[in-house]
Amino acid sequence: MKFGIVSDSSCDLSLQYTEQEKVSIVSFYVSFDGENYLREGKDIAITDFYQEMADNQDCYPKTSMPSVQDYMDAFLPFVETSTPVLCICLTKKFSGSMQSAINAREELLEEHPEAEIYVMDSQLVTAAQGLFVKEAVRLRNKGLDLKTAVKALEKIRNTGHIFFTTKDLKYLEHGGRIGKAASLAGSMLNIKPLLQYYDGELGSTELCRGRKKSLFKVADMFVEYLEKKKINLEEYHLVTGVGLDVPEYKTFKDYLGQKLAERGYPSENWPQMQIGATIGVHTGPYPIGVGILKKAEA
Repeated sequence: MKFGIVSDSSCDLSLQYTEQEKVSIVSFYVSFDGENYLREGKDIAITDFYQEMADNQDCYPKTSMPSVQDYMDAFLPFVETSTPVLCICLTKKFSGSMQSAINAREELLEEHPEAEIYVMDSQLVTAAQGLFVKEAVRLRNKGLDLKTAVKALEKIRNTGHIFFTTKDLKYLEHGGRIGKAASLAGSMLNIKPLLQYYDGELGSTELCRGRKKSLFKVADMFVEYLEKKKINLEEYHLVTGVGLDVPEYKTFKDYLGQKLAERGYPSENWPQMQIGATIGVHTGPYPIGVGILKKAEA
């Protein structure tokens, strides 16, 4: 192994995968009361996080970024064995996680000036960040050194694109994404938001009436995007994601697969991820979506 890989928990990769591929995860913190903070994926499972929100309608949890010490603890085992480290962080536009990692690197370099630690802004979130980390793993497993892998990864950061929806506007209102009047009117009219993440930003919110229609619309928007951009899916990774697993998720996947097949795209066996707390605090328990990221050339 020519370099180690560290990522914050916003990558939303499963414990089974990260243990198998030796990816060190630095957890975000989750709090339901603003005082007691739990490590995402370690002190609290993501399913339990969403269930708490689903069971308590007035529950608006918060997340807090990993500390400098958290990153130092993740880097040190690699540093002590003279193994270069690639640290992949949630987009710095959403969090200070990357700055914590940079500060940790600087502190370690004071005692270990020979250490090689590269902190990288993924410019991505949730499942797209997860695909990015998986590409880093693939390049590492092919035997690339750190500098060569970083150069290949930098070329694909801006290819990540996510389309998603959620069930309730109140979490977007609470997070300041929409106004109170729009949230109230939307709830009364059964309006659901349609959102996109691309180019390092959360795109403008479109609206659709009805949960089932919103799920179908997200799939339609995704397929239309593939056609408009003339994307060859063989050159990309595709992933679907869900918060608290519900029967609607299968409905979404079946419809998406049907639409992809109708247009001649690969329509089976794509990976699935559980969307984590860093996005879940803004969407509530029921986000569902699809994303892509281009494969790195190596």
